Amino acid sequence: MNKSSAEYFLEDALAVFRKYKKLAEDAMAQLSNEDFFAQIDVESNSIAVIVKHLAGNMRSRWSNFLTTDGEKPDRDRDAEFRIEAETTRAEVMRWWAGGWAYVFAAVEPLQAEDLERTVTIRNEPHSVVKAINRQLTHYAYHVGQIVLLAKHFRSENWKSLSIARGKSEAFNESMREGEPS
Repeated sequence: MNKSSAEYFLEDALAVFRKYKKLAEDAMAQLSNEDFFAQIDVESNSIAVIVKHLAGNMRSRWSNFLTTDGEKPDRDRDAEFRIEAETTRAEVMRWWAGGWAYVFAAVEPLQAEDLERTVTIRNEPHSVVKAINRQLTHYAYHVGQIVLLAKHFRSENWKSLSIARGKSEAFNESMREGEPS
């Protein structure tokens, strides 16, 4: 049986969600607790705050994804941007894991025909494709922030999460030779 474009889309969306989750986790794993909670200036968010915001967004958008508005009435988005002094890294990482559990619980069971359905976010209609893409881009934006901050804090001790600087040609050569990346 040939896969439909819708099936390819769902498969790819799940792969990209997993990729962003792992990318952020690999970046955060390189950090001390101090760096995890640090703000680089008064207008910036710490990595902990970004994670808290993503977790809140994920819960809101993906719980009862096909049947309720993606902006849940009990969501306090502004509170997502505050971390209490007693908050631990383990607690923040539980929020992270819980948020991703909502994503995968909603997206994994979707079928090709679900992509033609309409969902709402803040009372605005979205196709399921548009809603998924909206979240993919939102998560990419924040994961990029997490990686940039982690790289900033680790500086010369940063372990690259992609092709290391100065190693592009060696990577390309390994790809030409069919070696795994």
